[in-house]
Amino acid sequence: MKTSTLCLAVAFALSCAGAVMAADDSNKVTVVRDYTDIVAPSDQAAYEAGIKSFNQCLSQHGFKYSWHAWTHETGDTYAYSYVTDPLPWSAFDAMRTAGKACDSSLRNDINPHLKSETSAFFKALPELSHLAKGTTLNQPYLEVIYFKLKPGHEAHATFLDIAKKITAGAEKTKWPNNFAVGEVLDAGQGSADFVVLLPAKTWADLGKDPDTPLWTMMENAYGKADAQAMRKSLNDTIQEQSSHIDSYSADLTYKASSK
Repeated sequence: MKTSTLCLAVAFALSCAGAVMAADDSNKVTVVRDYTDIVAPSDQAAYEAGIKSFNQCLSQHGFKYSWHAWTHETGDTYAYSYVTDPLPWSAFDAMRTAGKACDSSLRNDINPHLKSETSAFFKALPELSHLAKGTTLNQPYLEVIYFKLKPGHEAHATFLDIAKKITAGAEKTKWPNNFAVGEVLDAGQGSADFVVLLPAKTWADLGKDPDTPLWTMMENAYGKADAQAMRKSLNDTIQEQSSHIDSYSADLTYKASSK
């Protein structure tokens, strides 16, 4: 997730974003933190060794928060993303304190091999997601689609409204395709507002067109006229769209002990 696309969060207005975050109950709202590292090709081996050393330090200190690692297969292929589980805001205070013991490993083993790093929070939106029972996003592959909206509250509200209708339509028609939606918070200038995640087990699954395309499913759920109107309204909210594919890296993932 490069700087140009990463601000997947509150690009609809910084002042509005602050108000939303202030209003949220930090013990109820769950968010995911993402770090994305860019490395030079010549530094990849040393960087990956540094990540493993850092993870070993975390394990030795009983760090109890998992970080799932993803390598970018398309887009900037010298990029690595690390994503937490969905957690309440308050958990990140405890995480910061617990991780201090390994700050020196982070600075000495990883940072010297970075070209750049970006970070953002993603607000989990389970009400806008459609995942079959037992399906998680930690599949071998993940298509990541970014949506940067046109300025203003209206585009933001319209995107959310249609996303809710898409999820309701998928539930109503028992659409078999999985997706998750998140809103990005505090990711920096010029980034997107929302992210849609499509998990897949194989490259073949990624490349396969749905048996029932999205807007055909919406026509089945709402009728052709309403589906076409929603499609146009959604398209009218979007300023920019981009995507890339990630693969899950078990070697670079830090899994907290279940003890």
